[in-house]
Amino acid sequence: MASAASANLNAVRETMDVLLEISRLLNTGLDMESLSICVRLCEQGINPEALSAVIKELRKASETLKASENSTN
Repeated sequence: MASAASANLNAVRETMDVLLEISRLLNTGLDMESLSICVRLCEQGINPEALSAVIKELRKASETLKASENSTN
Protein backbone atom coordinates (compact mmCIF):
# COMPACT_ATOMS: atom_id res chain seq x y z
CA MET A 1 0.00 0.00 0.00
CA ALA A 2 2.78 2.42 0.91
CA SER A 3 4.61 1.71 -2.34
CA ALA A 4 1.44 2.46 -4.35
CA ALA A 5 1.06 5.79 -2.54
CA SER A 6 4.73 6.53 -3.14
CA ALA A 7 4.42 5.71 -6.83
CA ASN A 8 1.35 7.94 -7.09
CA LEU A 9 3.18 10.80 -5.37
CA ASN A 10 6.13 10.42 -7.74
CA ALA A 11 3.77 10.45 -10.74
CA VAL A 12 2.13 13.64 -9.47
CA ARG A 13 5.52 15.31 -8.96
CA GLU A 14 6.68 14.27 -12.42
CA THR A 15 3.47 15.57 -13.97
CA MET A 16 3.80 18.91 -12.19
CA ASP A 17 7.45 19.18 -13.27
CA VAL A 18 6.42 18.63 -16.90
CA LEU A 19 3.59 21.15 -16.60
CA LEU A 20 5.96 23.69 -15.06
CA GLU A 21 8.42 23.21 -17.91
CA ILE A 22 5.63 23.70 -20.47
CA SER A 23 4.51 26.78 -18.54
CA ARG A 24 8.03 28.20 -18.69
CA LEU A 25 8.36 27.45 -22.41
CA LEU A 26 5.11 29.33 -22.99
CA ASN A 27 6.29 32.24 -20.79
CA THR A 28 3.19 32.14 -18.61
CA GLY A 29 4.97 33.67 -15.64
CA LEU A 30 3.42 31.11 -13.30
CA ASP A 31 5.56 29.67 -10.52
CA MET A 32 5.08 26.14 -9.19
CA GLU A 33 2.63 27.23 -6.49
CA SER A 34 0.47 29.27 -8.87
CA LEU A 35 0.52 26.51 -11.46
CA SER A 36 -0.45 23.95 -8.85
CA ILE A 37 -3.41 26.10 -7.76
CA CYS A 38 -4.53 26.47 -11.38
CA VAL A 39 -4.31 22.71 -11.95
CA ARG A 40 -6.35 22.00 -8.81
CA LEU A 41 -8.99 24.52 -9.85
CA CYS A 42 -9.24 22.93 -13.30
CA GLU A 43 -9.49 19.47 -11.73
CA GLN A 44 -12.43 20.76 -9.70
CA GLY A 45 -14.25 21.92 -12.82
CA ILE A 46 -13.20 25.54 -13.27
CA ASN A 47 -13.18 26.53 -16.94
CA PRO A 48 -9.49 26.92 -17.95
CA GLU A 49 -10.27 29.77 -20.36
CA ALA A 50 -12.13 31.68 -17.65
CA LEU A 51 -9.26 31.07 -15.23
CA SER A 52 -6.82 32.38 -17.81
CA ALA A 53 -8.93 35.51 -18.31
CA VAL A 54 -9.02 36.15 -14.55
CA ILE A 55 -5.25 35.77 -14.27
CA LYS A 56 -4.73 38.21 -17.16
CA GLU A 57 -7.11 40.74 -15.58
CA LEU A 58 -5.36 40.43 -12.21
CA ARG A 59 -2.00 41.02 -13.86
CA LYS A 60 -3.33 44.10 -15.67
CA ALA A 61 -4.77 45.47 -12.44
CA SER A 62 -1.49 44.82 -10.64
CA GLU A 63 0.51 46.59 -13.36
CA THR A 64 -1.87 49.55 -13.30
CA LEU A 65 -1.60 49.81 -9.53
CA LYS A 66 2.19 49.63 -9.63
CA ALA A 67 2.33 52.30 -12.35
CA SER A 68 0.01 54.50 -10.32
CA GLU A 69 2.15 54.10 -7.21
CA ASN A 70 5.33 54.87 -9.17
CA SER A 71 3.86 58.03 -10.68
CA THR A 72 2.84 59.39 -7.29
CA ASN A 73 6.30 58.81 -5.80
